[in-house]
Amino acid sequence: MADPYQTLGVARTASEAEIKKAYRKLAKELHPDKNKDNPKATERFSQVTNAYDLLTDKDKRARFDRGEIDGDGNPASPFGFGGGPGGFGGGTAGFRPNPAGGPGGFDFEGAPDLGDVFEGLFSGGAKGGGFASGFGGFGRRQPQPKGANVAYRLNVPFVEAATLKPQRVTLADGKPIDLKLPANLENGTQMRLAGKGQVGPGGAGDGIVTINIQPHRFFTRDGDDVRLDLPISLAEAVLGASVKVPTVEGAVMLTVPKGTSSGKVLRLRGRGFHKKDGGKEGGRGDQLVTLMVDVPADDAALIEFVQGWPGRDKGNPRGNLGV
Repeated sequence: MADPYQTLGVARTASEAEIKKAYRKLAKELHPDKNKDNPKATERFSQVTNAYDLLTDKDKRARFDRGEIDGDGNPASPFGFGGGPGGFGGGTAGFRPNPAGGPGGFDFEGAPDLGDVFEGLFSGGAKGGGFASGFGGFGRRQPQPKGANVAYRLNVPFVEAATLKPQRVTLADGKPIDLKLPANLENGTQMRLAGKGQVGPGGAGDGIVTINIQPHRFFTRDGDDVRLDLPISLAEAVLGASVKVPTVEGAVMLTVPKGTSSGKVLRLRGRGFHKKDGGKEGGRGDQLVTLMVDVPADDAALIEFVQGWPGRDKGNPRGNLGV
């Protein structure tokens, strides 16, 4: 199993920024799309991605540095047989000094069930005078590790994220699958594809898909709601009108009340992102439409009208601001 620091070519003291820089360089060189005829590059790409995922997870990196897990993120052997991390020479998964003064001065919390081990050691002693069958005389085989996980990053268009449109993903082996997006989708959401990782002695690892929701040119997200600034004409603001407004589900008609000022917000219910409530689907957010009155800059007739308008100096629209 590879050391993730060596896989990325960084020091054990490397900062997160240095790890990201090394990963981007290697991922660009080894990406399957650029190495379709080089299976070794695809395998190396998976190793680099797996190392990056481990080292950018603060908890996993700390556990690896302490010897609690290996480079694939699997628990380290509790015995080790070499005095390394997790072996008899020290490591949190093995024996530890027992301050309470237990038998032999060791605490077996977190260690394997030694009753099973000793049973295996001596089960054949009466007949053969030796150990029971199995490696090292142990009567129970260690579970085989699964293959490494493979990480993917998926860019999802804003509108497709809001409407949960299924996404086509091409795996490292070249096979495409249709991915169903979950409710409450956010940037950084991770989806696990069971058995879509590298093949190992104990079965295949998983594919881990990280979602990146792309920005939209006029929609923005506000929690589960979608916001939109909608320009309207002066005539529509003064007289009221029915205007067409875009939504993530397509255009709809919206009623603008008479005498509308810039900044007035109208709500279109159920036109936002899908959300969850307590693990169950909880409907959708809304679309919040902010009306923005578009006043023409050089309309001579409008200028003449306002100059002669008797009510132009009446009232103070900034009075609530104390000015």
